[in-house]
Amino acid sequence: MSGKPVLHYVSVRGRMEPVKWLLAAAGVEFEERFLETKEDLQKLRTDGSLLFQQVPMVEIDGMKLVQTRAILNYIAGKYNLYGKDLKERALIDMYVEGLADLFELIMYHEFKPANEKEKDLANIMDKATNRYLPVFEKVLKDHGHDFLVGNKLSKADVSLLENILWLEELKPDALAKFPLLQSFKARMSNIPNIKKFLQPGSAKKPLIQEKDIPNVIAIFH
Repeated sequence: MSGKPVLHYVSVRGRMEPVKWLLAAAGVEFEERFLETKEDLQKLRTDGSLLFQQVPMVEIDGMKLVQTRAILNYIAGKYNLYGKDLKERALIDMYVEGLADLFELIMYHEFKPANEKEKDLANIMDKATNRYLPVFEKVLKDHGHDFLVGNKLSKADVSLLENILWLEELKPDALAKFPLLQSFKARMSNIPNIKKFLQPGSAKKPLIQEKDIPNVIAIFH
């Protein structure tokens, strides 16, 4: 077995996506093993690979890590994306936890029935533009640096970029009122490792297609 982390999840954008973003930002190559059937998931459960019977699961450094935030924290710590001290780490965690709430709203949007999507998108954009994005516009203004915490890349920057790009897929003018976030997006997208991840053919997943939803639901339910 190679030394690369091995990522176990379904072949769609979901809870593993932030893990891939963070590994990519750190310049770490990884392998993906996709669950294609309910039996694939059951096999991982049966052989004891899933502590809480759930994916995402990442094999790294001899461990089988589960729980997305625990995985992200380990990767951030290992690859120096977690601040220089406890105070910086607290800020990073605070920002990332807020973004995780936004991520949940966005992630479930594609699974909504067609007749609920318009209302759901309006709710997402209301929360994004009134609760979440203003926070980070202000952080960038007050902090006065290119990055959210300290003056180097952290998992908070990676998470913010991931979320705002996903928002723009749903509503292209999502950042219209946030000039500092527009500049942040441009800067982060040009960091070499991130720029590479944003290119066609990378492990970054597109929006889930309606035709793929029944299979994903069948695997987990």
